[in-house]
Amino acid sequence: MGAQVYEEQLAARAQSALTAIDPQWQVQRRIIRSMRSPLPGTGRLPMGWLAGAGERGRAAVGRLAYPRHAVVHRTSLELPPAPLEVVTLHDVVAWRFADESAPVRSAAAELRRAAAVICVSEFSAGEAHDLLGVRNPVVVPNGVDPAFLDAVAAPTEVLAGLGLTGPFVLHAGGAATRKNLDALAQAWPLVRREHPDLTLALAGPPHPRRDALFSGMPGARLLGRLPDPLVPGLVAAASAIVVPSTYEGFGLPALEGMAAGVPVVAARCAALPEVVGDGGLLVDPEPVALAQGLLDVLAGGPDVADLVRRGRERAGGFTWERSAAGHAAVWAALG
Repeated sequence: MGAQVYEEQLAARAQSALTAIDPQWQVQRRIIRSMRSPLPGTGRLPMGWLAGAGERGRAAVGRLAYPRHAVVHRTSLELPPAPLEVVTLHDVVAWRFADESAPVRSAAAELRRAAAVICVSEFSAGEAHDLLGVRNPVVVPNGVDPAFLDAVAAPTEVLAGLGLTGPFVLHAGGAATRKNLDALAQAWPLVRREHPDLTLALAGPPHPRRDALFSGMPGARLLGRLPDPLVPGLVAAASAIVVPSTYEGFGLPALEGMAAGVPVVAARCAALPEVVGDGGLLVDPEPVALAQGLLDVLAGGPDVADLVRRGRERAGGFTWERSAAGHAAVWAALG
Protein backbone atom coordinates (compact mmCIF):
# COMPACT_ATOMS: atom_id res chain seq x y z
CA MET A 1 0.00 0.00 0.00
CA GLY A 2 0.99 3.63 -0.40
CA ALA A 3 2.63 4.21 2.99
CA GLN A 4 4.72 1.04 2.69
CA VAL A 5 5.84 1.99 -0.83
CA TYR A 6 6.87 5.40 0.50
CA GLU A 7 8.92 3.91 3.33
CA GLU A 8 10.76 1.41 1.14
CA GLN A 9 11.54 3.85 -1.66
CA LEU A 10 12.69 6.57 0.72
CA ALA A 11 14.81 4.23 2.82
CA ALA A 12 16.57 2.97 -0.30
CA ARG A 13 17.63 6.51 -1.26
CA ALA A 14 18.10 8.30 2.07
CA GLN A 15 21.85 7.77 2.40
CA SER A 16 22.73 8.88 -1.12
CA ALA A 17 20.46 11.92 -0.86
CA LEU A 18 22.09 13.04 2.40
CA THR A 19 25.60 12.28 1.21
CA ALA A 20 25.02 14.63 -1.71
CA ILE A 21 24.52 17.41 0.86
CA ASP A 22 27.15 16.41 3.42
CA PRO A 23 29.22 13.18 3.28
CA GLN A 24 29.42 13.05 7.08
CA TRP A 25 25.77 12.10 7.46
CA GLN A 26 25.01 8.48 8.35
CA VAL A 27 21.60 6.85 7.95
CA GLN A 28 20.34 4.05 10.15
CA ARG A 29 17.03 2.41 9.33
CA ARG A 30 15.01 0.99 12.19
CA ILE A 31 11.89 -1.14 11.75
CA ILE A 32 9.90 -1.21 14.97
CA ARG A 33 7.21 -3.89 15.39
CA SER A 34 4.65 -4.60 18.07
CA MET A 35 5.57 -7.09 20.76
CA ARG A 36 3.49 -9.87 19.16
CA SER A 37 4.10 -9.14 15.49
CA PRO A 38 5.42 -12.12 13.50
CA LEU A 39 7.13 -9.74 11.06
CA PRO A 40 10.89 -9.13 11.24
CA GLY A 41 12.17 -5.87 12.65
CA THR A 42 15.02 -4.20 14.48
CA GLY A 43 13.06 -3.54 17.65
CA ARG A 44 9.84 -4.18 19.55
CA LEU A 45 7.56 -1.77 21.38
CA PRO A 46 4.15 -2.12 23.07
CA MET A 47 2.29 -0.49 20.18
CA GLY A 48 -1.18 -1.10 21.61
CA TRP A 49 -0.29 0.68 24.84
CA LEU A 50 1.47 3.50 22.97
CA ALA A 51 -1.60 4.25 20.85
CA GLY A 52 -3.59 5.22 23.92
CA ALA A 53 -0.79 6.56 26.10
CA GLY A 54 -0.50 10.18 27.13
CA GLU A 55 2.05 12.60 25.76
CA ARG A 56 4.49 12.27 28.67
CA GLY A 57 4.50 8.48 28.58
CA ARG A 58 5.04 8.34 24.83
CA ALA A 59 7.80 10.93 25.03
CA ALA A 60 9.58 8.91 27.73
CA VAL A 61 9.49 5.79 25.54
CA GLY A 62 10.77 7.81 22.61
CA ARG A 63 13.77 9.05 24.57
CA LEU A 64 14.73 5.43 25.20
CA ALA A 65 13.87 4.03 21.78
CA TYR A 66 15.96 6.26 19.52
CA PRO A 67 19.69 7.10 19.34
CA ARG A 68 20.66 10.17 21.34
CA HIS A 69 21.49 13.35 19.43
CA ALA A 70 20.06 11.94 16.20
CA VAL A 71 17.61 13.52 13.79
CA VAL A 72 14.81 10.95 13.73
CA HIS A 73 12.38 10.69 10.84
CA ARG A 74 9.22 9.07 12.13
CA THR A 75 7.11 7.63 9.31
CA SER A 76 4.38 6.21 11.56
CA LEU A 77 2.28 8.18 14.01
CA GLU A 78 1.90 5.04 16.14
CA LEU A 79 5.58 5.16 17.05
CA PRO A 80 6.59 7.36 20.00
CA PRO A 81 8.03 10.83 19.33
CA ALA A 82 11.75 11.57 19.36
CA PRO A 83 13.34 14.64 21.01
CA LEU A 84 14.39 15.96 17.57
CA GLU A 85 12.22 14.62 14.82
CA VAL A 86 10.73 14.96 11.36
CA VAL A 87 7.30 13.34 10.95
CA THR A 88 5.56 12.24 7.77
CA LEU A 89 1.83 12.95 7.58
CA HIS A 90 0.33 11.32 4.49
CA ASP A 91 -3.20 12.46 5.26
CA VAL A 92 -5.63 13.10 8.10
CA VAL A 93 -8.09 10.28 7.33
CA ALA A 94 -7.89 9.01 10.93
CA TRP A 95 -9.49 12.29 12.04
CA ARG A 96 -11.85 12.66 9.08
CA PHE A 97 -13.42 9.20 8.67
CA ALA A 98 -15.02 6.96 11.26
CA ASP A 99 -14.24 3.75 9.36
CA GLU A 100 -10.49 4.42 9.34
CA SER A 101 -8.22 3.49 12.23
CA ALA A 102 -8.76 5.86 15.13
CA PRO A 103 -6.10 8.56 15.50
CA VAL A 104 -3.32 8.04 17.99
CA ARG A 105 -4.39 9.94 21.09
CA SER A 106 -1.35 12.23 21.24
CA ALA A 107 -0.57 12.44 17.52
CA ALA A 108 -1.92 15.93 16.84
CA ALA A 109 0.00 17.47 19.73
CA GLU A 110 3.18 15.62 18.71
CA LEU A 111 2.84 16.86 15.14
CA ARG A 112 2.56 20.44 16.38
CA ARG A 113 5.76 20.02 18.41
CA ALA A 114 7.82 18.25 15.72
CA ALA A 115 10.82 20.09 14.31
CA ALA A 116 9.34 19.52 10.83
CA VAL A 117 6.29 17.83 9.33
CA ILE A 118 6.49 16.54 5.77
CA CYS A 119 3.27 16.18 3.77
CA VAL A 120 3.07 14.46 0.41
CA SER A 121 0.78 17.01 -1.25
CA GLU A 122 -0.35 20.61 -0.92
CA PHE A 123 -3.80 19.25 -0.13
CA SER A 124 -2.53 17.22 2.83
CA ALA A 125 -0.47 20.16 4.03
CA GLY A 126 -3.59 22.31 4.04
CA GLU A 127 -5.46 19.64 5.98
CA ALA A 128 -2.63 19.37 8.50
CA HIS A 129 -2.70 23.12 9.07
CA ASP A 130 -6.47 23.60 9.13
CA LEU A 131 -7.50 20.50 11.08
CA LEU A 132 -4.52 19.77 13.32
CA GLY A 133 -2.86 23.17 13.69
CA VAL A 134 0.45 22.13 12.15
CA ARG A 135 2.42 25.23 11.26
CA ASN A 136 4.52 25.41 8.09
CA PRO A 137 4.33 21.79 6.90
CA VAL A 138 6.82 21.02 4.16
CA VAL A 139 5.42 19.54 0.94
CA VAL A 140 7.55 16.80 -0.64
CA PRO A 141 5.57 14.79 -3.21
CA ASN A 142 5.91 11.05 -3.61
CA GLY A 143 7.65 9.53 -6.60
CA VAL A 144 6.71 6.72 -8.93
CA ASP A 145 8.64 3.47 -9.16
CA PRO A 146 10.62 3.37 -12.44
CA ALA A 147 9.16 -0.11 -12.95
CA PHE A 148 5.91 1.58 -14.00
CA LEU A 149 7.62 3.85 -16.52
CA ASP A 150 9.30 0.78 -18.04
CA ALA A 151 6.31 -1.54 -17.66
CA VAL A 152 5.09 -3.80 -20.44
CA ALA A 153 1.76 -5.57 -20.32
CA ALA A 154 1.79 -8.79 -18.35
CA PRO A 155 1.78 -11.92 -20.56
CA THR A 156 -1.55 -13.40 -21.54
CA GLU A 157 -0.96 -16.52 -19.44
CA VAL A 158 -0.27 -14.42 -16.32
CA LEU A 159 -3.46 -12.43 -16.83
CA ALA A 160 -5.42 -15.62 -17.47
CA GLY A 161 -4.15 -16.96 -14.14
CA LEU A 162 -5.89 -13.98 -12.53
CA GLY A 163 -9.09 -14.70 -14.44
CA LEU A 164 -8.53 -11.87 -16.91
CA THR A 165 -9.00 -13.26 -20.41
CA GLY A 166 -9.96 -10.05 -22.20
CA PRO A 167 -9.80 -6.27 -21.85
CA PHE A 168 -10.18 -4.89 -18.33
CA VAL A 169 -10.41 -1.73 -16.27
CA LEU A 170 -8.32 -1.79 -13.10
CA HIS A 171 -9.03 -0.37 -9.66
CA ALA A 172 -6.23 -0.89 -7.11
CA GLY A 173 -6.33 0.12 -3.47
CA GLY A 174 -8.32 -0.13 -0.29
CA ALA A 175 -12.04 -0.30 0.29
CA ALA A 176 -12.70 2.32 2.97
CA THR A 177 -15.70 4.57 2.48
CA ARG A 178 -13.57 7.37 1.03
CA LYS A 179 -12.48 5.05 -1.80
CA ASN A 180 -16.01 5.54 -3.17
CA LEU A 181 -16.49 1.97 -4.34
CA ASP A 182 -20.26 2.37 -4.00
CA ALA A 183 -20.24 4.87 -6.88
CA LEU A 184 -17.97 2.62 -8.93
CA ALA A 185 -20.33 -0.31 -8.36
CA GLN A 186 -23.21 1.79 -9.68
CA ALA A 187 -21.15 3.06 -12.61
CA TRP A 188 -19.90 -0.31 -13.76
CA PRO A 189 -23.16 -1.71 -15.24
CA LEU A 190 -23.44 1.49 -17.32
CA VAL A 191 -19.95 0.88 -18.72
CA ARG A 192 -20.44 -2.81 -19.32
CA ARG A 193 -23.69 -2.22 -21.15
CA GLU A 194 -21.58 -0.57 -23.87
CA HIS A 195 -18.63 -2.97 -23.51
CA PRO A 196 -19.97 -6.43 -22.61
CA ASP A 197 -16.54 -8.02 -23.10
CA LEU A 198 -14.91 -5.75 -20.50
CA THR A 199 -13.95 -6.81 -16.95
CA LEU A 200 -13.59 -4.63 -13.88
CA ALA A 201 -10.55 -5.97 -12.01
CA LEU A 202 -10.31 -4.95 -8.35
CA ALA A 203 -6.96 -5.42 -6.62
CA GLY A 204 -6.48 -4.90 -2.91
CA PRO A 205 -6.62 -6.61 0.47
CA PRO A 206 -9.85 -8.55 1.09
CA HIS A 207 -12.53 -6.31 2.55
CA PRO A 208 -16.22 -6.97 3.37
CA ARG A 209 -17.36 -3.76 1.62
CA ARG A 210 -15.66 -4.67 -1.65
CA ASP A 211 -16.96 -8.22 -1.43
CA ALA A 212 -20.53 -7.07 -0.78
CA LEU A 213 -20.48 -4.61 -3.67
CA PHE A 214 -18.81 -6.70 -6.36
CA SER A 215 -19.04 -10.41 -5.54
CA GLY A 216 -21.31 -11.90 -8.18
CA MET A 217 -21.54 -8.68 -10.19
CA PRO A 218 -21.35 -9.49 -13.91
CA GLY A 219 -17.99 -8.54 -15.32
CA ALA A 220 -16.31 -7.88 -11.97
CA ARG A 221 -13.27 -9.81 -10.78
CA LEU A 222 -11.78 -9.62 -7.27
CA LEU A 223 -8.01 -10.17 -7.48
CA GLY A 224 -7.09 -9.78 -3.80
CA ARG A 225 -3.72 -8.45 -2.75
CA LEU A 226 -1.10 -9.08 -5.43
CA PRO A 227 2.69 -9.55 -5.25
CA ASP A 228 4.47 -6.25 -5.88
CA PRO A 229 6.46 -7.47 -8.93
CA LEU A 230 3.22 -8.36 -10.71
CA VAL A 231 1.59 -4.94 -10.38
CA PRO A 232 3.41 -2.87 -13.07
CA GLY A 233 2.62 -5.43 -15.76
CA LEU A 234 -0.99 -5.63 -14.62
CA VAL A 235 -1.33 -1.85 -14.74
CA ALA A 236 0.28 -1.69 -18.19
CA ALA A 237 -2.12 -4.35 -19.48
CA ALA A 238 -5.25 -2.46 -18.38
CA SER A 239 -7.46 -0.58 -20.81
CA ALA A 240 -7.95 2.11 -18.17
CA ILE A 241 -7.26 2.85 -14.50
CA VAL A 242 -10.10 4.19 -12.38
CA VAL A 243 -9.58 6.07 -9.10
CA PRO A 244 -13.01 7.16 -7.84
CA SER A 245 -11.90 8.23 -4.34
CA THR A 246 -13.49 11.23 -2.69
CA TYR A 247 -10.44 11.65 -0.45
CA GLU A 248 -6.76 10.86 -1.12
CA GLY A 249 -3.71 12.39 0.50
CA PHE A 250 -1.79 11.72 -2.72
CA GLY A 251 -3.17 9.09 -5.11
CA LEU A 252 -0.33 6.75 -6.08
CA PRO A 253 -2.48 4.39 -8.24
CA ALA A 254 -3.35 7.29 -10.54
CA LEU A 255 0.31 8.25 -10.90
CA GLU A 256 1.33 4.65 -11.57
CA GLY A 257 -1.29 4.33 -14.30
CA MET A 258 -0.08 7.53 -15.94
CA ALA A 259 3.52 6.32 -15.77
CA ALA A 260 2.59 3.03 -17.43
CA GLY A 261 0.91 4.80 -20.35
CA VAL A 262 -2.65 3.83 -19.45
CA PRO A 263 -5.61 6.25 -19.54
CA VAL A 264 -6.56 7.31 -16.01
CA VAL A 265 -10.04 8.35 -14.88
CA ALA A 266 -9.91 9.95 -11.42
CA ALA A 267 -12.30 11.84 -9.19
CA ARG A 268 -11.91 15.58 -9.07
CA CYS A 269 -11.36 15.47 -5.31
CA ALA A 270 -8.76 16.10 -2.59
CA ALA A 271 -5.16 15.61 -3.83
CA LEU A 272 -6.04 13.80 -7.07
CA PRO A 273 -6.23 16.94 -9.29
CA GLU A 274 -2.86 18.03 -7.87
CA VAL A 275 -1.26 14.72 -8.84
CA VAL A 276 -3.10 13.99 -12.10
CA GLY A 277 -3.08 17.52 -13.52
CA ASP A 278 -3.77 17.35 -17.26
CA GLY A 279 -2.39 13.80 -17.47
CA GLY A 280 -5.70 12.07 -16.77
CA LEU A 281 -9.42 12.61 -17.05
CA LEU A 282 -10.86 14.22 -13.89
CA VAL A 283 -14.57 13.70 -13.28
CA ASP A 284 -17.13 14.21 -10.53
CA PRO A 285 -17.15 11.34 -8.00
CA GLU A 286 -20.64 10.08 -8.84
CA PRO A 287 -21.78 7.06 -10.88
CA VAL A 288 -22.86 8.67 -14.15
CA ALA A 289 -19.76 10.87 -14.39
CA LEU A 290 -17.44 7.95 -13.58
CA ALA A 291 -19.15 5.79 -16.20
CA GLN A 292 -18.98 8.50 -18.84
CA GLY A 293 -15.34 9.15 -18.08
CA LEU A 294 -14.50 5.48 -18.57
CA LEU A 295 -16.52 5.34 -21.78
CA ASP A 296 -14.70 8.41 -23.06
CA VAL A 297 -11.21 6.97 -22.56
CA LEU A 298 -12.23 3.50 -23.76
CA ALA A 299 -13.35 5.06 -27.04
CA GLY A 300 -9.71 5.81 -27.86
CA GLY A 301 -8.73 8.21 -30.60
CA PRO A 302 -6.27 11.12 -30.84
CA ASP A 303 -7.57 12.91 -27.76
CA VAL A 304 -7.06 9.86 -25.58
CA ALA A 305 -3.62 9.24 -27.07
CA ASP A 306 -2.71 12.83 -26.22
CA LEU A 307 -4.05 12.34 -22.69
CA VAL A 308 -1.83 9.28 -22.26
CA ARG A 309 1.19 11.17 -23.62
CA ARG A 310 0.64 14.00 -21.15
CA GLY A 311 0.19 11.49 -18.35
CA ARG A 312 3.49 9.77 -19.08
CA GLU A 313 5.27 13.11 -19.30
CA ARG A 314 3.78 14.33 -16.03
CA ALA A 315 4.49 11.08 -14.17
CA GLY A 316 8.13 11.26 -15.25
CA GLY A 317 8.56 14.35 -13.08
CA PHE A 318 7.55 12.48 -9.91
CA THR A 319 10.76 10.62 -9.08
CA TRP A 320 11.76 9.03 -5.79
CA GLU A 321 15.20 10.59 -6.22
CA ARG A 322 13.61 14.04 -6.24
CA SER A 323 11.49 13.07 -3.24
CA ALA A 324 14.51 11.79 -1.33
CA ALA A 325 16.40 14.99 -2.09
CA GLY A 326 13.51 17.03 -0.70
CA HIS A 327 13.52 14.94 2.48
CA ALA A 328 17.29 15.20 2.81
CA ALA A 329 17.10 18.98 2.66
CA VAL A 330 14.74 18.94 5.63
CA TRP A 331 16.91 16.51 7.61
CA ALA A 332 20.12 18.43 6.92
CA ALA A 333 18.55 21.71 8.02
CA LEU A 334 18.06 20.22 11.49
CA GLY A 335 21.52 18.73 11.87
